[in-house]
Amino acid sequence: MKFSLFAHVERYDQEKQWEELFEESCKLIELAEEGGFETAWIGEHYGTQYTAAPNPLSTIAYLAQRTRRIRLGAGVLIAPFWHPVKLACEAAAVDIMTGGRLEIGIARGAYQYEFDRLLNGMPAVAGGKHLRELVPAMIKVWQGDHAHDGELWQWPAVASVPRPLQDPHPPVWIAARDISSHEFAIANGCNVMVTPLGKDDAEVSDLMAKFESALASHPGMPRPRFHLLRHTYVVSSEEEVPAAVDAVRRFYAYFEHWIQNDGSAVEGYMEPLDEAQMSTKAIYEPQTVRANQVIGTPAEVIARLRWYEELGVDQYGLWLDNTTSYEEKRRMLQLFIDEVMPAFAS
Repeated sequence: MKFSLFAHVERYDQEKQWEELFEESCKLIELAEEGGFETAWIGEHYGTQYTAAPNPLSTIAYLAQRTRRIRLGAGVLIAPFWHPVKLACEAAAVDIMTGGRLEIGIARGAYQYEFDRLLNGMPAVAGGKHLRELVPAMIKVWQGDHAHDGELWQWPAVASVPRPLQDPHPPVWIAARDISSHEFAIANGCNVMVTPLGKDDAEVSDLMAKFESALASHPGMPRPRFHLLRHTYVVSSEEEVPAAVDAVRRFYAYFEHWIQNDGSAVEGYMEPLDEAQMSTKAIYEPQTVRANQVIGTPAEVIARLRWYEELGVDQYGLWLDNTTSYEEKRRMLQLFIDEVMPAFAS
């Protein structure tokens, strides 16, 4: 099992300037490269300070100049925000800039807040049809002249200029949850990315079962890679667990409030759910957060990740967004590199 780092620029107030936060994020990716991570994933979000991540391809092009080996992934691009020809050409150019280290993750989108502002209020749940039309069309444009006559897009013959450096093209990953998304990924030769968010490992098993079922439905297709993303927090001792749990718990309090899209955002800032709101949901109980997320000492984290490896996970994504400082994130990431990753060295 390989490891990847998933991180946005997190900004919760105006005291710290964005350029400093961006530099710190780059340093964490440099540390991940030094520590042997396979991939760094950069998300795509607009107008949300707590996950500042506009156009990940721009960030990846910049990171290509600061890194040498680590693969750089767009994780994930929101399909309805992109025209297939534009994405094919831009991704191909960035693949060249990275020396063939680009990975392309694509999802339907989740934040209605963004759809209200970028797509005139189109329901976020409707983004799946964009993903299903975009992915095969983009791959055909990479392959050569392709004329398209679809439900959402139509264009005369065009080829990607430039062509991607990787042959036949950068790996494509599909963010999947329902069985149809797993089947779509496998049918189109794409890898699969999943996250159980705040749910327990029964959700992980269910997602893997959907993946295996989709594989069985496509016996002629090769097995793609399976990526699992989870909030991960390694601590030196049990005394540090409550603070780690609180940090991850607080992130999800922000996450849920943004998902609610209640109109309370001001200049990209929104307060998290308060304790009274969180107290009504069992998923926010500290013991539940501790049990569901990967939080613990190196030995505890190794045991949990070993189970994921045995389940069939090919790449484990360490989700670093957790509301803590750069210094604390760096300390935790170094502990993961020093104490956890050697157990999985092959």
